[in-house]
Amino acid sequence: MKKTLTHTKVSVRLRKSDKSNRWYLYIESYPIFLGNDEKPLRLREYIKRTITTPIWENVNKIHRHPKRDTNGIIQCKSEIDKESCRYADEIRKLRQYEYDCESLYNIPLHMKKNNESFFDFFDNLNNQLHSNSSDATITVWNRTREVLKQFIHKKQLTFAEIDIPFVEKFRSYLLKAPLGGFRHGYIARNTAAIYFTVFKSVLSRAYKNGFLAEDIAAKVMGIKNQETHREYLTEVELEKLSECHCDKPVVKRAALFSALTGLRHCDIQKLKWSEIREENGKYSIYFTQQKTKGVEYMPINKTAFMLCGEREKDNKLVFEGLQDTSWIMRTIDRWMKRAGISRHITFHCFRHTFATLQLTNGTDIYTVSKMLGHTNVKTTQIYVKVVDEKKQKAAEAIKLDISHMTQL
Repeated sequence: MKKTLTHTKVSVRLRKSDKSNRWYLYIESYPIFLGNDEKPLRLREYIKRTITTPIWENVNKIHRHPKRDTNGIIQCKSEIDKESCRYADEIRKLRQYEYDCESLYNIPLHMKKNNESFFDFFDNLNNQLHSNSSDATITVWNRTREVLKQFIHKKQLTFAEIDIPFVEKFRSYLLKAPLGGFRHGYIARNTAAIYFTVFKSVLSRAYKNGFLAEDIAAKVMGIKNQETHREYLTEVELEKLSECHCDKPVVKRAALFSALTGLRHCDIQKLKWSEIREENGKYSIYFTQQKTKGVEYMPINKTAFMLCGEREKDNKLVFEGLQDTSWIMRTIDRWMKRAGISRHITFHCFRHTFATLQLTNGTDIYTVSKMLGHTNVKTTQIYVKVVDEKKQKAAEAIKLDISHMTQL
C-alpha cells in the first residue's frame, strides 16, 4: 500500500446471506491503493460473525440502511447480535488506526513491526504476566517456547513468518512432538493442548498490539483435551502402604500426608512448621499454593498431623529432604510392589486418592474443590466420574440367579 492524500475510511458493513435470514458482518476500507496502481480499491474483510436482528431505517424495497448509534455501531434487537456488532467495531477501530498511521508514517503499523522478533515479544509478555506466577506456569511457557524452536529449527522467528498455515503446521507438530531432554516418546495430547493454548494467547496479544495484521489465533482451532484416567488408591490399599516398609521414610510420610490432605507434592515439599497450627486439639494449615499462589486455610485430622513428625522451629521444613517427584519414583515403585499394588502409582495419585475418597464418603463437590485448591469446580468434576464408576461396580457386585422363578 502506498501513501495517498485521500483519507482511508474504515466502516462496518452488512451483507445478506443467500441461504438464510442472516447478515454477514464485514469491515470495509476505502479508498485503498496497492503498488503503483492509482485506481482506488475497496477492501472487504469478513470477520466470521453474523447477525439476525438488525434494526433498519429508511426502509423501502430498493434501499435500506442499518440503524447506528452515535458512535456508528450497528443497532440490533438481540444481545448476542449487539455484542457481535461491538466486536466488529473494535476491529474497525484497529484498522482505522493502522490506516491513520500509514497516512502519517507512509507504512501501516503492523508492517513496521513485521520484522520484529516473536521470541522477544513472547519473553516480554511472559515476564509481564508471570512475574509472580507459580513455577508450573512459568515452566509451561518456557517449554512452549522450546517446542516452537524445535519446530522451526532456528533461533529466531519474525512476525512476518507467522500466518494461518504456519500456525496449523505447528498445531500438527505438537500432536507428535518428542519429549524433551533424554526421554523417549511423544508429549501427551493434553500437554500439547496446553502448549498450543499458550501459543495462541501470545498471538492474540500480538494482534491487539499491532504486530499482526489479522487475528490468526481466532481463526485456528485449538487442540481438544483428551479425558484421562485418574489412578487412585483404596482405603484398604492405604492401610497396606502405611504398614509396609518404604526405603525413604520421608517419602512415605509425605505421600500418606497427601492422601489425607490433597496437597500437591510442591506444596508439601515447601511446607514449613510456621504454616501448621494446633489450637484446642484442632489442627490446620495456612499456606500459599505454589501453583495458583492463592493463600489457603485447610483443617487436617490428627493422623495427618502425626505424619508431620516432631515439631521443629518455625522456619524448618516439615518434610525435610523430600526430593522432586522425578527422583522418588523408584522409591514409590518399590514401596508399591512390597504392598502388592501392581498399578502404576505416582506421587500425584495420592492427591487423586484424597479427592476420590472424599467424594465417595459423601463430601460435597464444592468443599472438595476448595480443599484441593481448584479455581474452577469443573476441574473437580473429573473425580465425580470416577466415583460414579465405583458406584456402578458396587451395584453389579451382588448378583442372583432368578431364572428358575416363574412369577415375578
